[in-house]
Amino acid sequence: MALSNSQYDQIMRAYEQRQLNNEYHLRERCQKAYTLIPALKELDHSISSLSVRQARRLLDGDDQALASLRDELHSLIHDKRLLLEQHGLPDDYLELQYTCRDCQDTGYIGDEKCHCFKKAVIELLYEQSNLQEILEKENFSSFSLDYYSRSHIDPLTKRSSLESIQTALKVCRRFIDTFARDFQNILLYGDTGVGKTFLSHCIAKELIDTSYSVVYFTAAQLFDVFAANTFGRKDEPDSHAHEHIYDCDLLIVDDLGTELPNSFTTSQLFICLNERILRQRSTIISTNLALEDIQSIYSERTFSRISSHYTILRLTGDDIRIQKKLLNLGGTNDATP
Repeated sequence: MALSNSQYDQIMRAYEQRQLNNEYHLRERCQKAYTLIPALKELDHSISSLSVRQARRLLDGDDQALASLRDELHSLIHDKRLLLEQHGLPDDYLELQYTCRDCQDTGYIGDEKCHCFKKAVIELLYEQSNLQEILEKENFSSFSLDYYSRSHIDPLTKRSSLESIQTALKVCRRFIDTFARDFQNILLYGDTGVGKTFLSHCIAKELIDTSYSVVYFTAAQLFDVFAANTFGRKDEPDSHAHEHIYDCDLLIVDDLGTELPNSFTTSQLFICLNERILRQRSTIISTNLALEDIQSIYSERTFSRISSHYTILRLTGDDIRIQKKLLNLGGTNDATP
């Protein structure tokens, strides 16, 4: 996944700030060391002067004099380290200190991105996803099938709650495994509290951890962003969020139907879904609405886009949150769906 220009610039600004901080802290250490060890400043001055002379001789091609200067420089550096050691300071105390020694806080090792840059990308993607904390609890490692029953039969599909979630898990895993090469979308609908949001969180974590950009909104939040962009000032905070809605690798729209539906939300949903389909950007929608309700509330053309371009998964069963309360009255909250 390629970072957007704004995302890349944000990361590089952090590296530039880190470099400025490194230089500031070095100046602070120099001032402290010169106060503690007056002879150190004169020694540093001698090293600097000798380094300049060494560079001039090198340019003049004077190899014999250059060797002599190099020996003298090594001696001065040794004396400097000895002074620092005698006063309880590390020998690199007057050198730049880096958060990442491998790239020296540039983000790059040669032409390759450093491991710290890749880590910074993932941290930024988590921050922009609106899911940073929840994904620590809601992911595939904490997902459990224990709350899905073989005896709960969906009257519409004639399948059990357990069969439905097992199918959904396979689809979600395939969605992740083929994300880089296949354009896919998912609609999760059905009963309240059966793990639709949890499943979308599981997918989000897997993709963010492999450096794909994921943005999560409840339906109400999404339409608030659209409203701010349409009717508000372009420099408001929500205008920044609007930039990522169409370009992120995966957009998650949770709880569609919980917002106040009107002509604005209907038109904006169509524009959003249609634009992402045109750009081949994946979307996951979760809703408690029935399919016929989606069609009647959001128009036939919106439903047509969903039915044509989305894998539709129906989940049913007893509300897992209620099951947990019945099983764990007064106990701790479980992360499993």
